[in-house]
Amino acid sequence: MDSAKEGGKSGVESRLAQYSLGVAAHLLLLLAWYLFVRLGDVPKFVMPSPAATFGALLVQDYGWWSNTLVTATEIFGGYALALGVGVLLALLFTWSKLLEALVLPLLVTLNMIPKVALGPLIIVWFKYGVFPNTLMAFSIAVFPILLTTARGLREIEPDLLDLVRSLRGSRWQLFTKIQLPGALPYVFSGMKVAAILAVAGAIVGEFLGSDRGLGYLMLQVQVTLDTPAMFMAVILITLIGVVLYGLVLALERWLVPKDARVA
Repeated sequence: MDSAKEGGKSGVESRLAQYSLGVAAHLLLLLAWYLFVRLGDVPKFVMPSPAATFGALLVQDYGWWSNTLVTATEIFGGYALALGVGVLLALLFTWSKLLEALVLPLLVTLNMIPKVALGPLIIVWFKYGVFPNTLMAFSIAVFPILLTTARGLREIEPDLLDLVRSLRGSRWQLFTKIQLPGALPYVFSGMKVAAILAVAGAIVGEFLGSDRGLGYLMLQVQVTLDTPAMFMAVILITLIGVVLYGLVLALERWLVPKDARVA
């Protein structure tokens, strides 16, 4: 009992030390940024100071809250769609080898299309707005989830699947009780990669054509050389990505044992 408590305590202390190092690294980066601008006498339009950057939040005309909400909606919406479609397709491929042989090569070919080239077509088809940018985030995030989930489902022991089938278990029971729990480490491996790509996809969509969002705002302030606002937009985009990635990590720690996780 005491050894279990000590093990739990050491685990918590290890995580706290890890988080402390992460916070320290960010603070050092902030300090280096301040010293570089201050000691190097760098012009504000080239690189603003941290104070000037965060001061840009006081400019109400930029609509920071509404634009951040739009970009977050696109990122989280595209990511959720990619997760659902990626896992579903991977499951269908395990059920039908013919479907996998027919559809997977097509998906690989479509994934080779540069998303920057795909953006104008999405705009033509769906106009401006949140939905086409959500599709951009989805298109770039779905493939890692599909591939890693399919790999995880293939790693399930065939004898175990045959045993459940012999007991007349339904496909849904087979998926929820055997396949999904066994494939979760691989699913989360793809989810972590997709979290980063979803952010990039949404911002690319806003760059190509949008009337709202942080990417759109960056293009607007670029015209007036408001570099502090550009830096602030980048920071907010990064924070959205960090929140998404943090949620994925938290879910992984909750659902997947430590020794079963895939890097």
